[in-house]
Amino acid sequence: MNPTRTSYRTAGVDVAAGDRAVELMRGSVARASRPEVVGGLGGFAGLFALDTSRYRKPLLASSTDGVGTKIAIARALDVHDTVGIDLVAMVVDDLVVCGAEPLFLLDYIACGRLVPERIAKIVAGIAAGCEQAGAALVGGETAEHPGLMGDDDYDLAATGVGVVEADAVLGQERVRPGDVVVAMASSGIHSNGFSLVRHILCGPVDSDHPGGVSAAALAGLRSYVPTLGATLGEALLIPTRIYARDCLALAAAVDVHAFAHITGGGLAANTARVIPAGLLATLDRASWSVPPIFDLLAERGDVAQADLEQTFNQGVGMIAVLPPAVVEDALALLAERDVPAWVLGSITEAPHEPDGTALASASATRSEPMIGARLAGVHPVTT
Repeated sequence: MNPTRTSYRTAGVDVAAGDRAVELMRGSVARASRPEVVGGLGGFAGLFALDTSRYRKPLLASSTDGVGTKIAIARALDVHDTVGIDLVAMVVDDLVVCGAEPLFLLDYIACGRLVPERIAKIVAGIAAGCEQAGAALVGGETAEHPGLMGDDDYDLAATGVGVVEADAVLGQERVRPGDVVVAMASSGIHSNGFSLVRHILCGPVDSDHPGGVSAAALAGLRSYVPTLGATLGEALLIPTRIYARDCLALAAAVDVHAFAHITGGGLAANTARVIPAGLLATLDRASWSVPPIFDLLAERGDVAQADLEQTFNQGVGMIAVLPPAVVEDALALLAERDVPAWVLGSITEAPHEPDGTALASASATRSEPMIGARLAGVHPVTT
C-alpha cells in the first residue's frame, strides 16, 4: 500500500473510531428504551410504533435544544458523562410543559476528532437522562469535523418527540385569577447562563487549553468551596434536574393548569410565557433562599440582582400553576417524589392603566418585554 495515498483517514475522519464508538455506546443505548421501539442501534432511522389505540385524539409534541457553553467546563475538567443528562433535560422538560409524555429522542454529536471513549461517556449520559425521563433513545449521529472544529471540541444537540391528548394540552388558556404558582427546586445552574459563568470564573478564553479555560482558571475550578460542599467545577457540572416524570405524575393526580420550564431569561420571563393577557403572576422572593452557587457568582462577578434574575434560574427549575384547592396535594406528591417544592406566588388580575385598559401579558416573541409575571419581596438572608 502506498503510504502517501490520500484517504478519508488522512483527511482527518476516522471511520474505524466511529465504529468503535458505536460498540462502546451500545449497552447504554439498550437501557434507554421503551416497548414501542422497533429495531435497534445502527439503522438509518429510529422506528417507534405509536399505539394510537391508547389515545382519543393524540397530538405529537416536539422540542430541540442543546447544552450550550456548559460543555466548555466539561471539556476543561475532562468530565463528559453529565452533559448528556443536561441535553436530555433541556429537551424533555420543554416537552412536558404542554403536558406531553416524552416518547423518544435522537441526539447529534459534532466533534473535531472522534475519541470513542469520550463519545461513549457522552452517550452514556444521554441514555441515563432518557431513562430518568422514561423516553427511548432511538438513534443519533456522531459527526467528525476536522478543520472546522479543534481536535478537543465537541457540541451536542437533540430532538425529542412526545404525545399529549388534544383536550389535555396545558398552557395559558387554562390559567385563571386565584391560581397558585408552585415552584420546583433546581439542582443548580442547570444549562443556561454559562457564558456569564465562564466570564466570571474563567476570564478570557485561552485557546491553548481544553474548553478555552486557562491553567489558572482550571485550578480555581478544581478548588474546594466550603459553602458549596464541593469543588467549584463539581458544583457547576451538576446535571439539570429532569422533571418530566414528576410533572406527568402531578398532572395525572391533580388539576394542573400550566407548567413553565425556567431556562434562559430567568424565572419571571419564563413564567410570563404561560400567563394570559390581563393576568399577572406575582412571585415572592421571600418564599425561598437562593442556592449558594448563585450568591458566589454574584459576589465574584459583581453582578446586579436584575442581571442574575434575567440569566439564571436562581434555584427554581420548573413551576406549576394550580387551582388553590389542590395545592396541598400537589406539594405532598412532589415531596413523595423527592422534588423540593413550595408555594411561590399567585395569579391576579393585571394592574390597569389610567384609561382602564389592562397591561399586556406575555409577548408573542421572547425578544419583546414580558410583563405577565414579576418578582416581589426579598430573599431570606442566609448565613
